[in-house]
Amino acid sequence: MPPTEHKALLHWVEEVARLAQPDRVHWCDGSEAEQARLCQELVDRGTFTALSADRRPGSFLARSDPRDVARLEGRTFICCEEEADAGPTNNWLAPAEMRERLVRLFAGSMRGRTMYVVPFAMAPAGSPLETWGVELTDSPYVVVNMAIMTRMGKAPLAAMGTDGDFVRCLHSVGAPLPEGAADVPWPCNPGNVYVAHFPESREIWSYGSGYGGNALLGKKCLALRVASVIGRDEGWLAEHMTVVKVTSPAGDVQYMAGAFPSACGKTNLAMLVPTLAGWKAETIGDDICWMRLGPDGRLYALNPEAGFFGVAPGTSQLTNPNALATVRHGTIFTNTALTDDGDVWWEGLTSTPPEHLIDWKGEDWWPGRPGPAAHPNARFTVAAAQCPSMAPEWLSPEGVPISAILFGGRRSTTVPLVHEAFDWEHGVYLGSSLASETTAAAAGDVGVLRRDPFAMLPFCGYNMADYWAHWLSLPARAERPNLPKVFLVNWFRKGAGGRYLWPGFGENIRVIAWVFARCGGRTGEAGERVGGAVRTPIGWAPSPGAIPTDGLELPDEDMEELLRVDVAEWRQEVSSMQEHYRRFGDRLPQQLAGQLAALAERLEQAG
Repeated sequence: MPPTEHKALLHWVEEVARLAQPDRVHWCDGSEAEQARLCQELVDRGTFTALSADRRPGSFLARSDPRDVARLEGRTFICCEEEADAGPTNNWLAPAEMRERLVRLFAGSMRGRTMYVVPFAMAPAGSPLETWGVELTDSPYVVVNMAIMTRMGKAPLAAMGTDGDFVRCLHSVGAPLPEGAADVPWPCNPGNVYVAHFPESREIWSYGSGYGGNALLGKKCLALRVASVIGRDEGWLAEHMTVVKVTSPAGDVQYMAGAFPSACGKTNLAMLVPTLAGWKAETIGDDICWMRLGPDGRLYALNPEAGFFGVAPGTSQLTNPNALATVRHGTIFTNTALTDDGDVWWEGLTSTPPEHLIDWKGEDWWPGRPGPAAHPNARFTVAAAQCPSMAPEWLSPEGVPISAILFGGRRSTTVPLVHEAFDWEHGVYLGSSLASETTAAAAGDVGVLRRDPFAMLPFCGYNMADYWAHWLSLPARAERPNLPKVFLVNWFRKGAGGRYLWPGFGENIRVIAWVFARCGGRTGEAGERVGGAVRTPIGWAPSPGAIPTDGLELPDEDMEELLRVDVAEWRQEVSSMQEHYRRFGDRLPQQLAGQLAALAERLEQAG
């Protein structure tokens, strides 16, 4: 007997069961017993390896099919009625055509398998932004990950009542199991993947992949692509941002949000361990934030997720000690290497690798063997509550008031260490201009500049130009607007010989301290020199000595280079932005065209 009287939900589950034809239907309750049972089933079928109870208690390692290892942007679609509403940054297909394709694929796709009904909530219970979803999936791997990443089970199902709205999330690995056939540890259909979003009807259909953001439909699919459309319609924001609580030596508290493309330090900022005495940083969220206007005209942000789905390679005691502490137990690792004593390892975890490992493909590996031991996109799934740096406010249904929004990309030249927008409209321009140089872990050539506005390029569920207009509309939506200050940071500027000039990681608190003071916070003894600024053509920059460098082996000439604004380089930036904006045609907000023209004029006046 289904544990709900929600007629629309019951009808949908029955409809999908008739189409996909699973052997059985299981309604998930989100209990610890259910999680333990499913994890053991995954061990029994060879999907999971139980890790050492001494070294990594309550943890498991999964190895995916080598063809199913990451989000597939090329197979991700926004299916709205009008192609122009999807915009030039999204793949589009007409809803009717996509439904026709998917119905053919889903017909019989769950034969031989169990269809799990996974009710879940995004955002803390009782929040004004709480959003319910139900994922139907034939993957127990998805279920155990969703149990960590979302608030899943009986509670959200009860909160939905008999008629609550919910986002329909349908997923199949696309590998029906004929009667009597042996299953494989990681079923998938990598040659036939679709991740389709129907924002107007609030639906997500995913087929063929069992991995990450393709299959955990509460994450990028609902919490960003669909939620960004809901936010546009209802007047709030769904953003690819970290949120951090910063406390100064004087005891002042500010909350900051940060949008960073891949490999630009977003997770490290979320779990920052400050090196300046007296400063404290705590985590609200590491990846996604939802923001709404409060009655006081401020933006209030919350973390809609309940867990972290983090990239393991590069995570170490130096780069992110809080992340390492978080995954000591109760963690699902995917595509890391396995040590001989039943633990996990990945590139960057230690300075030297073990002498022998089982790599992410299940093969023997030793130092010097071609290829990495862990896949570059290897992941850990873990409850956020296990993170030692979590702030109590991360569970606040109302969210926390944001004082500053930081945008940041990986730029070896041009963009200084930090600068501040002149005003809100200029801040939206800075977000729209965000760019990062591709790394070896990204598709394509290394070092190519890729525009990633607001770090939302793969995640905005509608036309990016309309998204910018939504941001620009916020001051008019508030009776007394008191919006955050906006900053652009760049931890990755290089000097002669390709040497990074800024030490980064915990030292980033020195830049945060300047931001903190610019937002009106008292910084105390450690920040007495912080807060001064000079006007430049691109925004407000720290005045000489404004960023504390005591204790750093940072030559004065390096600091000068970190903050230098090269007019010739910025004129090239204007040309690049003109090309960027041309993609959006007449939907580009005129305020942003005006901001770009004003920048060009300031650079001309600067000589």
